[in-house]
Formats: sequence, C-alpha cells, structure tokens
Amino acid sequence: MRIILFGAPGSGKGTQAVVLSEHYKAKKISLGDILREEVKKNSLLGTQVKSYMEKGLLVPDELVSRVIEQNINNGSFILDGYPRNVSQAIALDQIMKNKEVDYDAFIYLDVDEKTIIDRLSKRLVCKGCGANYHLVNMPPKKDGVCDSCQGELIQRKDDTPEVIKKRLEVFLKESRSILDFYQKHGKLIKVNASGDKDQVLAQIKKTLK
Repeated sequence: MRIILFGAPGSGKGTQAVVLSEHYKAKKISLGDILREEVKKNSLLGTQVKSYMEKGLLVPDELVSRVIEQNINNGSFILDGYPRNVSQAIALDQIMKNKEVDYDAFIYLDVDEKTIIDRLSKRLVCKGCGANYHLVNMPPKKDGVCDSCQGELIQRKDDTPEVIKKRLEVFLKESRSILDFYQKHGKLIKVNASGDKDQVLAQIKKTLK
C-alpha cells in the first residue's frame, strides 16, 4: 500500500501516518520528522535546512524533493507532509516515474474549522521528538512529559484560535489547486476526519478496499 496524506494543520495527518504505517506494515515518510532529524544530526542537509528555518523561510521545493526522492523506494509507504503545492506534486510524479513506483491514493483529511481550532488550541508538542498530544483527547501519561522520549511538552505560540483561523484560511486557499491536481489524476479520496483516530482510520480502510 502506498498512500499520500494531505490535510490542514490539526487534521490528524501525523496520527494517521503512524496508525496507517502500523496497519499496512508500511514505511512512514514524514517530511517534518526527516528534516528535524537531519538538523539534529547537523548533517549537510540539516545545515542547509536550518539556514532557511532560522531566516523564517520555507525550505525550497528542490531541496525537499531531493529528501523525498532519497526516502521513496518500491516498498509500501505512507507519505506525510509532502507534496504541499502543485509544483511539488509534479516533482513527486516524476520521482515515482523514475523509480517505476505508483501510489494507491491521495487522501485528503477533511476537518471542519471548529474541530481544528479545538484540536490545535489544546495541542501539546514535544520539544525533543516533535510528538503531538492533546489535553483532552490524547493526553500524555505524565503531565508535561512526552511518553516516548520524556522531553518537555509545550504549547506552540501560533496555536491560538485567532492565528489558527488565519492559518486555516491560507491553507484552504492554497489547497484548491493541489486537490484539483489529484482529482484530475483520479487519485483523490476525501475522508471526514472530524472523528477520533479510530473512526478516521476505519473510514480510510473502507475507502481503500
């Protein structure tokens, strides 16, 4: 199984990437995780990525596309965090063509604004490994401490209702073209992702049968 996950901040992409990779015994390819790990290792790639992040700039499409190319093979995978625009989608198509690999579906996790605000305004993020928690729906076993790496859990400064609304507006505006791209390719699957992770997983599995 080869799946591309797409959705707004707070749509549950990271959570579904984990549970889908476990269910389908597939490699989880999370662009954010890969970039954070490279920065932590202080590798050549990490140094390049860090230079853009420190300036508040987006990492260029060409660079992230190279990262994805290095991580995709002919095995099963769940791709999270890429592509984010049509130029990246075109680059991904070329990468897969070069590797003679196809994908099963581009899954759009569709969530209403109220649910996204609730999820993100109560989200906790681990400073160490980047794992996400929720104060109500998915709290850590110990307050303020990550279950996985025992790192400190913090609330992001941009996880306020006002900022979340603006981020969602930007996402919805920019997402139209990429959804059209995969619709035309006949690969787009929309899933209502407003429920809990088990309900969303059940819907995804049903649509992929």
